[in-house]
Amino acid sequence: QVQLVESGGGLVQPGGSLRLSCAASGFTFSSYAMRWYRQAPGREREWVASIGSLSTIRSYVDSVKGRFTISRDNAKNTVYLQMNNLKVEDTALYYCNTVAGGTARFTYWGQGIQVTVSL
Repeated sequence: QVQLVESGGGLVQPGGSLRLSCAASGFTFSSYAMRWYRQAPGREREWVASIGSLSTIRSYVDSVKGRFTISRDNAKNTVYLQMNNLKVEDTALYYCNTVAGGTARFTYWGQGIQVTVSL
């Protein structure tokens, strides 16, 4: 049974930092790319960042480039999102995601973790 469990969210002032973690289980973590998405109130869920299985490929939505860093520790089955210089517009529910499986692949989501950037 695939599980993705996010942690590390919270309330932070503009310019502050947070590190999100996503602990994965139930699949061969080191074989699959991992992603972070976010959804702000009243808006569609948007992709934020991706990392390949061996961390050699990383990509980001333009709005977070230079501020967010995605990383992973395959020994700990965990993917991270380091968020620096946070802005009010980064406020959202952040989700961990993967597409995993054998012949048939399935999309898996965590339960989401709230990040609020406010004075």
